[in-house]
Amino acid sequence: MKKKIKPAKGKLGVLLPGMGAVTSTLIAGVFLINKGLGLPLGSVTQMSRIRLGKRSNPSYPLIKDFVALAKLKDLVFGGWDIYKEDCYQAALTCGVIAKEELKPIKKQLEAIKPWPAVFDKEFIRNISGPNIKSYKNKMDAAEQLMKDIESFKRKNKLDRMVMCWCGSTEVYKNVKNHEAFKSINAFEKALKNNLAIIPPSMIYAYAAIRMGVPYANGSPNLSGEIPALVELAARNKTPVAGKDFKTGQTLMKTIVAPGLKARMLGLKGWFSSNILGNRDGEVLDDPGSFRAKEVTKSSVLGSIFQDELYPELYGDYYHKVRIEYYPPRGDAKEGWDNIDITGWLGQPMQLKINFLCRDSILAAPVALDLILFLDLAQRAGMSGIQEWLSFYFKEPVCRPDLKPENDLFVQDQKLRNTLRIIMGEEVIDHSGLDYYDKGV
Repeated sequence: MKKKIKPAKGKLGVLLPGMGAVTSTLIAGVFLINKGLGLPLGSVTQMSRIRLGKRSNPSYPLIKDFVALAKLKDLVFGGWDIYKEDCYQAALTCGVIAKEELKPIKKQLEAIKPWPAVFDKEFIRNISGPNIKSYKNKMDAAEQLMKDIESFKRKNKLDRMVMCWCGSTEVYKNVKNHEAFKSINAFEKALKNNLAIIPPSMIYAYAAIRMGVPYANGSPNLSGEIPALVELAARNKTPVAGKDFKTGQTLMKTIVAPGLKARMLGLKGWFSSNILGNRDGEVLDDPGSFRAKEVTKSSVLGSIFQDELYPELYGDYYHKVRIEYYPPRGDAKEGWDNIDITGWLGQPMQLKINFLCRDSILAAPVALDLILFLDLAQRAGMSGIQEWLSFYFKEPVCRPDLKPENDLFVQDQKLRNTLRIIMGEEVIDHSGLDYYDKGV
């Protein structure tokens, strides 16, 4: 299944709906790294090595040297936001990277000014801004976005583009199975008819996929995974991935839960609480937006523990997720978990995790990796749902008849084996029997 991969020549345009903390941290980070003023810690594409060959004679190239990824110096950034602040002012407002650290790249950041955004107060209730498009219906909104994309490509002489949603969490609506979302014809008709349940993120996804631009959904919003847009992605040979960046507390869950499951330790309850004070926290203070996040954060344990196969261990555990807006904490999110487990003869034990993390510091390298890997996927002729990128998401999008894989270690193996396959290398299954049975 080795793929013929087109070279990563020329400039790669990075389209970012939402230019707040995650986006400004990503862009500032890339600029600082390009100047030799920082390291891309947390980025698998930039820091990680991949094993090739047998353990008896392995090689460990960097992933960025093994596969043809775009260079960081070839990335050109643009995007939309409801606020008019340029990227430098946005970075100062968010306060993730200190002003003194931003000084060497101030002019570069100031040059990036957000385009007016598609915004709907019905889906984002706790914030609003002046930098908003006017449109007669949602198809008109999509066409305006496509004009922005065309202008960005032409102005910067771009060879390729990728879109990664970094905007706010929209109000949850249980409408995935609505008739308008089942085919692209029905969806385009609904856009023209200004169907109320179509959120802004879905309009961005449509605009990107319609133009053959790979799309990643970094939020829990319902967007690129609806059947209509998956159909369009297949037709336009466009890769899509989602959803909801896996960064803080959920990252810990997908690390710890597989360990408990592997050792067959039972679970009685898992209580998760978060406090954060950035704009994301303000948005999530609205119950509707929180519900969207609650769904993705709560979904990971079921597929890991497989309670239908192990009812004695996982058939009746209590799982609670809370998020509290606490402005003094800013972008420094704290995730606290209390886990009640059982061991031999059903004896109770507890595990407590207190993760004092930086939300955007964890999310920025995730966004970078998705941008580079989706560009690789398109150049390799891969289209539609890219399940091998599940590693980066709380609620991985997969084929409708399959269950998502949430075990981080299985996801990591899936990602690395996909890279090996497209490069014509041997898949590694870690069984190791051949080293002994054959005397290798």
